[in-house]
Amino acid sequence: MILNNSPIQKLSFKNYNFYIKRDDLIDVDFSGNKARKFYFFLKKSFPKVKKVISYGSMQSNAMYSLSVLAKMKKWEFEYYTRINEKLLENPSGNLKAALENGMKILDIRHWILDIGNKNLLSECKIKDDTLIIPEGGRCKEAEFGIALLAEEIIEWANEKNIKKLNIFLPSGTGTTALFLQKNLFQFQIPNSQLQVFTVPCVGDKEYLKKQFFALEKNEKFHPVIIEPPRKYKFGKLYKELYEIWLELKEKTGIEFDLLYDPTGFITLMNSSLITKNSPLLYIHQGGLKGNETMIERYKSKFGKIIK
Repeated sequence: MILNNSPIQKLSFKNYNFYIKRDDLIDVDFSGNKARKFYFFLKKSFPKVKKVISYGSMQSNAMYSLSVLAKMKKWEFEYYTRINEKLLENPSGNLKAALENGMKILDIRHWILDIGNKNLLSECKIKDDTLIIPEGGRCKEAEFGIALLAEEIIEWANEKNIKKLNIFLPSGTGTTALFLQKNLFQFQIPNSQLQVFTVPCVGDKEYLKKQFFALEKNEKFHPVIIEPPRKYKFGKLYKELYEIWLELKEKTGIEFDLLYDPTGFITLMNSSLITKNSPLLYIHQGGLKGNETMIERYKSKFGKIIK
């Protein structure tokens, strides 16, 4: 797989005009920005590696993308999670696709016994013949692919003669936002200002700051964190989040992720970023395979608003 330059479109939503970077179109088998996060592991040779291990939720986008990577590399894939037996009996979305790719799912309560050292899941490393990747691809190796995203944005801004650009994306671990800001800062042309803004979707502002410092100690490379208008518990269903997701799909013709993008857009609409003189670029990071499960959950809870 080659990371092709994803297109940038101009959109209008709720009388606001902005640009959108379509990383959701990078590759049908990888989940949007995960293609960038795992590009290092895809392109580099690991002759001694026979297995990859990671952990996270049972419907993780990263889980599915790692199952694709493992299949391409002909590695075994073991994934540690809090197992929901009901979901495992009738898998769907990311879980179903990952299992079909050969993923072996394991109870995270047993991972210390299986792996032998709890610190091994805190960073990317190779132990014997096993590659260990932290949850969501939060590792320094992710910068390899995300640097290409920064290059694409800089090239586009230069072509459009845009000197000041606000860039916005929702964050889980914050890995993409961090390495995007770092590389934009290092490589942008003189007298230009390309600033990354992000909203925490997993945990709060302090949690996201800790994620940034774990990967990059120099705070000048950190994105600006904008808090959502209210606290949304990750994975919990909120009527207003589904409603803005549905409106985006109907008004723009683009399907967004149901876990991160609704919080992103609600935060954006309640900020001053999109109303300032500087143009705004929203990064669509993909993750659409997980929508299958999310839509079913929303149907069950808010059937009247489902279309």
